[in-house]
Amino acid sequence: MDAELIDKCRDPALTPAIVEQFVAAAGSDDPLAITIKADGRLVLIPKPQSTEGALAVVKEYAGHAMVRVGLTQFPAGLGIRDVSHMQASLFEPCENLRTGTALFAKVARIVTQWYGQPTNPELLPQLFDDAVVAWRNGSFEGENIFKADDPGGPTFFTGEAVPPRSPLFNASVPARQPLSDDAVPDVGMRVDLSRIQGDRQ
Repeated sequence: MDAELIDKCRDPALTPAIVEQFVAAAGSDDPLAITIKADGRLVLIPKPQSTEGALAVVKEYAGHAMVRVGLTQFPAGLGIRDVSHMQASLFEPCENLRTGTALFAKVARIVTQWYGQPTNPELLPQLFDDAVVAWRNGSFEGENIFKADDPGGPTFFTGEAVPPRSPLFNASVPARQPLSDDAVPDVGMRVDLSRIQGDRQ
């Protein structure tokens, strides 16, 4: 993803590197991307060729299925009761990145608080993975994470570390246990810390 777009449009609570990882893990490189799931099944649709066509598809399915759109796969219709009020800005790259990263930052704060707001940066990969899974599923600990209140507080370890480039977020997620700073989980793989050190602010 274009670094200038990330820097211009990201939520300031997330570092550019974390935004890049978030979009790679849970988003799309196509601004017109639409993912629709109904009753747990993926609904196959023709690839939209225009913003207007993409918006028409979203209006058709929103309210009846889980609809994700754009670069961040933002949940379309969130906070909107009437689908006719949906705007084409859902698919505008900067706007989608702005709203998507703002919502993901809230998800990150919820996950970070659940873990007891740890300060050990080595826990960042696990927090990041859990936040990505929550974003994909729309739930965390049985609650709708998008409608949950924002607890405030830290968003991961902003400015302190960067999640590793790994397929860990695609792995099955074990039952979570609240962690102390001294309880670093064995995630079954070694983490390359060289990039983390290099990207510290």
